[in-house]
Parts: sequence; C-alpha cells; structure tokens
Amino acid sequence: MPGIENPLIVQSDRTLLLDVHSPRAGECRAALIPFAELVSSPEHLHTYQISSLSLWNAESSGFTGSQAIEVLREFSRYEIPDSVAVWIEETSCRFGKLRLVPGPSVKPEGCGEACEEYLYLVSNSESVFRQIEMNAFARKFLVSCECSAEFSQGLSENERQFCFRLLLTDRGIVKQNLLKLGWPVKDDVPLQDGIPLDISIRTETLSGKPFEVRQYQKEAACALVGNRGPGTGFGTIVLPCGAGKTIVGMEIMSLLKTNTLIVTTNITAVHQWINELLDKTFLDASQIAEYTSECKEIKPVTVATYQILTWRPDKNGPYPHFSLFRRNNWGLVIYDEVHMIPAPVFRIAAELQAVRRVGLTATLVREDGCEGHVFSLVGPKRYDVPWKELEKAQWIARAECVEVRLTLSGEKELEYAVAGNREKYRIASENPLKIKVVQELVELFPGEKILIIGQFLSQLEKIAALLCVPIITGKTKNSERDKIYSDFRTGKIRVLVVSKVANFAIDLPDASMAIQISGTFGSRQEEAQRLGRILRPKEKVSRFFTLISRGTIEEDFGSNRQKFLAEQGYSYRIIRYDGKESFAELDEPLGIEGCGL
Repeated sequence: MPGIENPLIVQSDRTLLLDVHSPRAGECRAALIPFAELVSSPEHLHTYQISSLSLWNAESSGFTGSQAIEVLREFSRYEIPDSVAVWIEETSCRFGKLRLVPGPSVKPEGCGEACEEYLYLVSNSESVFRQIEMNAFARKFLVSCECSAEFSQGLSENERQFCFRLLLTDRGIVKQNLLKLGWPVKDDVPLQDGIPLDISIRTETLSGKPFEVRQYQKEAACALVGNRGPGTGFGTIVLPCGAGKTIVGMEIMSLLKTNTLIVTTNITAVHQWINELLDKTFLDASQIAEYTSECKEIKPVTVATYQILTWRPDKNGPYPHFSLFRRNNWGLVIYDEVHMIPAPVFRIAAELQAVRRVGLTATLVREDGCEGHVFSLVGPKRYDVPWKELEKAQWIARAECVEVRLTLSGEKELEYAVAGNREKYRIASENPLKIKVVQELVELFPGEKILIIGQFLSQLEKIAALLCVPIITGKTKNSERDKIYSDFRTGKIRVLVVSKVANFAIDLPDASMAIQISGTFGSRQEEAQRLGRILRPKEKVSRFFTLISRGTIEEDFGSNRQKFLAEQGYSYRIIRYDGKESFAELDEPLGIEGCGL
C-alpha cells in the first residue's frame, strides 16, 4: 500500500526511484531484481527502468506481470500511475501469444527421399497473427497454413486456425527477429535427446573432501531441466561470481545424462572445467576432451573455447571449427559466461535450437546491447538469486568496495587538458600516483592474497617489477599461466598482477583482495567479474579497491561500471587519497547502505 515511509517512487515513464536511505530499501532492491534494471545510482536515489525484455525474462522464469505490479504497490510511496500498470500487464502478456510447436515432415517435389522438417508458429490472437502476416520479414520465412490434425492436439481452437509453417532450420532466426518486432516466442517444441552418458556427482572429491551440491544450485539446475517436456531444457542461469556456476552445470549434466559440449572463455577455463569434472563427477579422463588451439579432441564430454570456434583463416571465409557443434550428437550445450558469446557464435546458436542448452553468467548485461540474442537463441532467464542473499547465507564472501580518488600531477593535468577523449582516459588510467598507492595497499594488508588488475600492459609491468611479483597477460603461455595460478592457489605467491585475461572464468578461491587500477571504458560486466574474483566463501571480509583519477573522465566511467554492483546492494566507500594515512578509516566498518555511488 502507498505510504510516505515506503522507499519507491514509480513514475509514468516506467522509471523507478529507490530512496536508499529508507529502512526497506534493501528489501525493495531484492524485490526489483527479477523484473527491473538499474540505470543510475547516485548518492540518494537509485533509478531503475522496467523494459519489455526484463518483463519477458521474468515471465519465462514464472514471475508474472501481476506479481511485478504487486511489488510496485507494496513498496511505492505514492499511487502507481495507471499507464505503468496497464503497460506492464499488456507487455507481459505478449510472452506466450506466439508459440512454436511441432510440425510435419514434408517431401519436396524432385528431392528424392529427403524430407524437410517443419514447425508451426501458432497464436491464440487473430490480431497478432495478422500483424505478423503483414510483416516483410515474416513473409520471407513464414507461410500461413492450417495445422494438420496429427499435430493439433493440445492446441486451442484459435491456435489451430492462426498458424504459420516454418522450416525447422529457421527456428532460431525467426525467434530472433520476432523479438525485435516486440513479440517474444514461447518455444514449446520438444528437444532432441543426445547420446546417453552416465554422469553422476560424487559425495566425496578425489582428494577425499566431502562434497554436496548446494540447495540453490539444485534449484537452478531443476529450473532449467524442468519436466523435460515442451518449453523446458533451455535458458540462462544467473548466479554471482563465486557461487559455483560450474557446479550448476555439472548438476544439469547429471540430471540429463547425455553427451555434453561445454564452451568457455579461454584455455585456463577449459582446464578448470576438466579438473572440476574429474574431481566432482564419476567421469574419467577417457570420457573428457579438450578442443582448443593446443589440442583438438572430441569425446562424450568436450570442453572448447569461443576463440577456437570463431577462428577462421580468412576474415571473409567460413568458420572451420563450427562443425564441432554438429558432431557427436550432443544432448546438451553449456555456454559458460554466456554474456561473452561472440557474435559469430550466435549464428550457429540459431541453428542449434533442437538441442538442450544453458547459459551460465553472473550478469546478463552486454555492453553491445545484444541481451535479446541471448534471450532468443540460448533461452530466457530460468533462475536468478540476489548476490546479497547468498552473502547473508555465507555462500559467498562479504565484500567491502572502496574507491580511492587520486589527483593528477600538474604536468599530467596540462597533458590531460589538451588531449582527446580516448587519450584522456589513458592519461587518467596511467596516473603515476597509482603505482605508489598500489605499493602502499600491498604493504598495508600483509595477510591478504591480492590480485592487481588493469588494462594497460606497460603500467602492469611496472607494478610487477616494483613488487617483484608474477604477471599474467595475453602473451603469457597457457602452461605458464596454469603454473602461476597454481602457485597463487597453494600460497607460494601472495600477490599476482593480471591483465583483463583474468576477468572471466578464473578460479582463485583464496584471493581475498583486488586492486583495480584501470578498466574497459565503464564496463559493468567487467566490474562484476572482477569483484567476483574475491567472492569465494571465506571467514574474513574481502576488499575490492578501485583507483580513480579525481576530476577526470575516469570518474564518469567508474560510476557506470558500479551500476550493476549497486543493483545487487553493494556500496562503495570513497577515500580521497592524501597520503598513506588516508587509509586509516578502513578500520571502520562499512554499513550495507553506507556510501552511495
């Protein structure tokens, strides 16, 4: 019910203002996560936006438009504008207006024994059907028809009447383009089973440690697999970094028990997947293969990189390794870090609509705006859990985020003043004072295992040389990377300098502190991934430092990077650096709703 003590203001342009100082702000933030997106997060009022895609993702995971309206009514300070409630109801109900269902196999004239397989796209609304029928794109791929009696069971009378026929091979591209027209397709075509493979989870790891899949990991896997009937078996799982998305993938494998292709970000991540599979399932080395630039084998479980799949000898030629997707009769494809899928992989994903598939990610944010491709081709969000909820349950570490603002020297200020925007960013990022501050922070926290993360190699190399610690960049050989990561895990080294190659899918469970000295032009997903490097469960508080040059373009990019973490309930303490004594206040605890962004 509306009340002046409530934290939320709902506006007619579908933006939501959250008063972070309200006692119920944290509760409200968690309630908004399923269906709203954070836009900006200054000190006092955080702005959220409700979008069509956010509502359709919610619908697909069972969170209805009516539930979204109830959340707004519960937390709104004032009456909800009628236009917003009506728009939510009308937009949400678009999900399911178009459904894909099985269709016939037809033998084209003059094509011998070969049959073309078709699907039906049906609608329970004549007006929706007529809109699609008049669209130029639709006329290219869809043919109006009547459902044959053989395939009409389970369809409503309207759906039998308002029906299109399309080729099975056009399934992905039709879904993708109908979404652009504002009509998300509910895919109820049963998926094909792959070759059976006996996969089960160990109760004790190879090293003898007890192991059990956590309850939320089981829930995530079950949400994806469903009852194995139409409309299940594909989608995206969203869990925080450090929450064990790899375990969720293995649990899905154990439920489906079929040949599996896993695609991930780099060779180090490939090796981590293989090691986890051997450690926590009863699969043996003869059943698992690596498909990378270094080794190309195919076995019942194959782990590949996006890079090898998108490699081609000629920039205008075909992708020779795409054939991997079509080989071995896969029953499951796992897209690790699904928000990082390169554009060419979407092309093949459009063809793989008959295979069970799951995307694993900490954030559906894509800086290229291609969230709709993930929704259409991999599948809608099936499971999501707030980061703070898992932190409260101690499944991920509590983290303190600190932004340290530094001044530029007089000479650098002049250089910055006359530079272009891109050069301004580099000057601010490579502020020489950052190297001194990094050294002070490393000395200040002698008991922490520290990652120093940055964008510019010359700066990182200087820091590694000053501290006499290893550095990993894109040039580091994979064998050397694996050894350095292993030394960090075992405690042989305490401080490690890494470039952006360590942003994704790197498991360093003992890392307890990160110092970010530069990043990719305000990337929200990068910020989330870098914090994730230190969120593996541990008894002490993890610390995440970001060094920013004061009064520069870096401040603007920093604010944008922090949006996603602010949405998850993280606060950034601001320290204006004025010598080593500036860090004395770090002994004071930071409240959950402490400093805004």
